[in-house]
Amino acid sequence: MKEREIIEGLKTICKCKGIRKSVFVKLINGGMMTVQGLQKATGAGAGSCKGKHCTERIEELIGKYSG
Repeated sequence: MKEREIIEGLKTICKCKGIRKSVFVKLINGGMMTVQGLQKATGAGAGSCKGKHCTERIEELIGKYSG
């Protein structure tokens, strides 16, 4: 894994729960392709903002990494 990929993977997508980008990318690469599925698997969207900040970021990741 390249250094840049590692650094990118450390970026926080869900600030309320502290869930990193690499967690979502791994699940997307494993075939999980819905926001609801990713939120359920990670706990994202269940924090104090109720997904107001992370939902859009998760949608972007699905678009980018789903092929």
